[in-house]
Amino acid sequence: MINNVKKIVIVGGGSAGWMTASTLIKYYPEKEIVVIESPNIPTVGVGESTLGAIRDWVNALEIDEKDFMNYTDASYKMSIKFTNFYDGADEGFHYPFGIPFTGHLAQDIQAGPEDMLKLWQIKKSKNKDLPVQDYCRTFWSTMPLIENNKFSLNKKGLFDNYHPKLNLAYHFDAAKFGEWLKEKYSMPKGVSYIQKEVNEILTDENGISKLILEGGEEVSADLYIDCTGFKSLLLGQTLNEPFNSFSDILPNNRAWAVQIPYTDKEKEMEPFTNCTALGNGWAWNIPLWSRIGTGYVYSNKYISSEDALQEFKDYLNSEKMAVHNPNRVTDDLQFKDIKMRIGRHERMFVKNVVAIGLSAGFIEPLESNGLFSVHKFLFYLIDALNRGPVSEWDRNVYNFSCSNLFDGFAEFVALHYGLSHRSDTEYWKDTQKRNLNIDNTKINSSFLDLAKIKALDLPHNSLSGLHCISVGLKFWTYGSLNAVTNPTSSIDPMKQVLSQFNNKTKMLQLKWESEAKNSPTLYEYLRNFYNED
Repeated sequence: MINNVKKIVIVGGGSAGWMTASTLIKYYPEKEIVVIESPNIPTVGVGESTLGAIRDWVNALEIDEKDFMNYTDASYKMSIKFTNFYDGADEGFHYPFGIPFTGHLAQDIQAGPEDMLKLWQIKKSKNKDLPVQDYCRTFWSTMPLIENNKFSLNKKGLFDNYHPKLNLAYHFDAAKFGEWLKEKYSMPKGVSYIQKEVNEILTDENGISKLILEGGEEVSADLYIDCTGFKSLLLGQTLNEPFNSFSDILPNNRAWAVQIPYTDKEKEMEPFTNCTALGNGWAWNIPLWSRIGTGYVYSNKYISSEDALQEFKDYLNSEKMAVHNPNRVTDDLQFKDIKMRIGRHERMFVKNVVAIGLSAGFIEPLESNGLFSVHKFLFYLIDALNRGPVSEWDRNVYNFSCSNLFDGFAEFVALHYGLSHRSDTEYWKDTQKRNLNIDNTKINSSFLDLAKIKALDLPHNSLSGLHCISVGLKFWTYGSLNAVTNPTSSIDPMKQVLSQFNNKTKMLQLKWESEAKNSPTLYEYLRNFYNED
C-alpha cells in the first residue's frame, strides 16, 4: 500500500517524461513533481506521428494548440496509408481516423451500421475490379481531402462524421515536443527539474527508497516514474521485472531514421503518415511543417544494417516517394541507426515504481502507437491515484489495463504482416508463418477476432481498425450474404438494396468531393496558420 502520494519523482525526460510531468501537474498541482534528466542521454525521437486519441490528452491538459504546433514544427494528420503490404505492387489503402458514416444508409434501408459495411463487401463480390480504396471512399467523408492533400476544419459540417477535435492527430518533432512541454507547460506550472545523472538506486521492501545523484545529492519520493527509455533503469534494471519479448509475432528490432528537406512542399505535405513495405520491413514518411521525417524499420535477422541502409537510400531516391527526386540522398544527411527493444515488462506498476513509455515496453512504430501508450497509461495511472492510497488491487488493475491494451495493439500491428501475401523475401515469408490456435489465443487477439468473424459470421466492430486493415489486405471477413436480404420476397432484394446503396454512396461522394475541391491544401492552410508568406 502506498498510503499518501505527496511527492512523485520522474526519472528521464524526452516525450514520455515530460508528458508524464505535464499530466501529473495538471491533475495534481498540490503534489511535488520532480523530473530528473541525464544531461548526457539523447532522446530517441522516433515517435513523430500520433493517433487521433492524442487530441483527448491535448484537450484534457488545455494545451494551446497553435503555440504547441508552432514550436514543434507540427502538421495535421488524418489517416495512415499502407503501401505495398499486400503483394509488394499494390497501390495501398488508408485507415482514416473517425468512424465510418453509415447512418444515412441504415435509416433508408432499415439495416444496422454493420450491415452497411457488409454491403460494401457484397458490392465488391459483384465487381472484382473494384479497388479496395473504394471502401474508405464510401464511408469516410475525409477521403477526398486525404487523397488530394487538402484540409478542412469542417465548419460547414458538409464532411459527415468528421469532427476535427476528435478525428485529427499530429505530425511533430518529438524532441521539440518534449522541450515545449518542459519549457512552456510543466515548469511554469511548478514542476521541479534536476539535470543530473543517477549514480545509485537504493531499494527496500517497498521498492525504491532513495536515488543518489552525481555530487552526492539524495532524492526520495512516494512514487517513482521510470521514463528512462529502452534501458528501463528503475523497473527493469533495479526491480528486475521480467521482460516479455514480442519477437515471435513482431520481428523488427532496428530502424534507420533521417530528416530530409522537401523537394516540392505542397505536393509532399500529405495529411497522413505513409507506410511503405520494403524488402525487409517498411519505411515511414512523416511530413512536418518544415521538413520530412522518414525511416526504415527492419529486422537484422534478415538483413545487415549496412544493406538495410542502402535499401533505405534506394527507396528515398525512388519513385515510391510522393515526389520523385533521384538525387534526394546527399552526403549531408545524418542517418541514425536505432536499436529497438520489442515487447513489454510483465508488470508496469511494481511496488512504488511505474514505467511509462519505452521503459514499459514498445511494439514498433507501425500504427504510430508509441505516444498512444504513453497518454493511455497516464490516464490509467490517474485513475489509480484518484482513489487516494494506492493498494495492491489498484496496481493489479493498472497492470491488467496496460497489458491488455498493449497486447491487443501488438496483435493488431502483427496483423499487418500476417495477412500479407508478399513472398519476395524470406522476411515476408516468415511474417505469415503464424500458428493461429483459437483455443489458446488471448481473447483480445486481433487474429482471433478475425478468425471468429470469418468462421462464425460474428458482428464486426466498426469502431476498431480491423475492418480497414482486413479490407485493405483483401481478407474478406463477412462470409454470409443473407443478413440484408429477404429470400421470401417476390423481387430481388439484393439488387434493390445494392441499388439504393450505390446511389446513396455516390451522391455522398460527389458532395464530399465538391467540398474538398473548395478546400485549401494542407500546405496552404498551415502557411496561413503559421502566418508565413
